[in-house]
Amino acid sequence: MSAGPVLAAVGLGVLACAERPAARAAVEGDVPAVPALADSLVGTAAGGEEIWFTLSRADSGATGRCTDRAIEIRHGARRIPVPLLYTASVPTILNDTTLRARLSTHCAPGDSYLVDLRSGRPVRER
Repeated sequence: MSAGPVLAAVGLGVLACAERPAARAAVEGDVPAVPALADSLVGTAAGGEEIWFTLSRADSGATGRCTDRAIEIRHGARRIPVPLLYTASVPTILNDTTLRARLSTHCAPGDSYLVDLRSGRPVRER
């Protein structure tokens, strides 16, 4: 037997076993992914740090469906992602070292976080 039919059979087997994200999401109740959105500049601090929306995720809640965005701080070639903070609103630059961003969960605003523009570290505002 030549390698051609064997490889074709293996390829078909792999395709048959491949996970289909849309079907999996429907079965598991996940919110389907949104198409990738372009990075968007949303503010510039006095020191030249740029605040960008980067990653996006689809969500849903009592008010319907929404898209939340991750935040990244850019200064020259340096890029600092803000970890675990998805928001539906534009962050507010407070001064040359800090911005305020509001966490979004299930399409509702949550706690506010103060984010250090130098490290990207978010700390819940009290």
